[in-house]
Amino acid sequence: MTGIADPKSVQIAAYYFPGYHADPRTDAAHGAGWTEWELVKRGEPRFPGHAQPKVPLWGYEDEASTEVFARKIAAAADHGVDFFIFDWYWYDDGPFLNLPLDAGFLRASNNDRLKFALMWANHDWVDIHPAKLSTPPGLLYPGAVTRETFDTLTQHVIRDYFTHPSYWKIDGCPYFSVYELYRLVQGLGGAEAAVDALRGFRERTRAAGFPDLHLNAVIWGIQILPGEHAFADPSTMVSALGFDSVTSYVWIHHLTLTDFPATDYRWATQEAAAHWRRAAAEFDLPYYPNVTMGWDSSPRAIQSDRFVNRGYPFMPALVRNSPEAFREALVALKDYLSLRPEQPRIFTVNAWNEWTEGSYLEPDTVHGMAYLEAIRSVFRPDRGVS
Repeated sequence: MTGIADPKSVQIAAYYFPGYHADPRTDAAHGAGWTEWELVKRGEPRFPGHAQPKVPLWGYEDEASTEVFARKIAAAADHGVDFFIFDWYWYDDGPFLNLPLDAGFLRASNNDRLKFALMWANHDWVDIHPAKLSTPPGLLYPGAVTRETFDTLTQHVIRDYFTHPSYWKIDGCPYFSVYELYRLVQGLGGAEAAVDALRGFRERTRAAGFPDLHLNAVIWGIQILPGEHAFADPSTMVSALGFDSVTSYVWIHHLTLTDFPATDYRWATQEAAAHWRRAAAEFDLPYYPNVTMGWDSSPRAIQSDRFVNRGYPFMPALVRNSPEAFREALVALKDYLSLRPEQPRIFTVNAWNEWTEGSYLEPDTVHGMAYLEAIRSVFRPDRGVS
């Protein structure tokens, strides 16, 4: 069954990971000009048939370049992606990895062709570039932030992003997603303080002239903090904090890759489809499902270390995630949406460019534009390339 009467009504978001440009923090840690392209280049086959290294068709580009980003926008828009959700970083000492958005997307002459939104990636930033098998990664930047930092960063978001004509809105309300709710609550000092901070964010958004704020929660990282009695379960937590919807970032947050070193992608598709149904039933809020193109975090591990099943990034890869298998996953998602007409027809894709995690829509030297063409064939069959 593929019963969505108008596939154009479906809104498609691709997560964008901004790890492929020079940043003062990575310069300090790794040397001037270092980017995660260095990890991509050094990827090695770790088991028979392992497809490493991944090689980008467009080359190892600087994503902070306006011209480079204009090509990304054109390719996304031509193939049916409606908006990028940027993984957006801001710690107590300020922003991180912000130039692809600020200097790339926002200055591109064609940014009217694609919407954008933010997912505040408020997780701990740890030293996994690359990770050592024998040594736990050190903490570099804590994800929990103070109320002062939260108010500063949200005011920046309202002033400099929400007001941009390409910012994505739901019913006129700017979409803002939070990656780890328990980090948010932890930094702000508990449930009541978090509710107050989010209420203030809403009030400032309305004061800026918007009908309201659309708060979205990524549901993988929902944990109840020790001693926290305000939340009985994740559904209660997101509702009590005042969120408007929930979504997912990547399949591996919800399913265990059972076979090491390689788990079959079509098996993962079936497991993901079961998760869509469970999540929609568990949460009272609208749930936006996720489709993941692939998974292979091995480039983030030291390549000379033994490849054993010890947890991220020493973990199984998804294999046989061909463009056709990805297309089958998209068809399964389309079927799911058709059976839930009461739900908004919105879904997320992991990812536009998670090259070091093996999940990307950008063209590589093996499959070219085939993953993007799969999106267009399922959801935008009438769309031509500009």
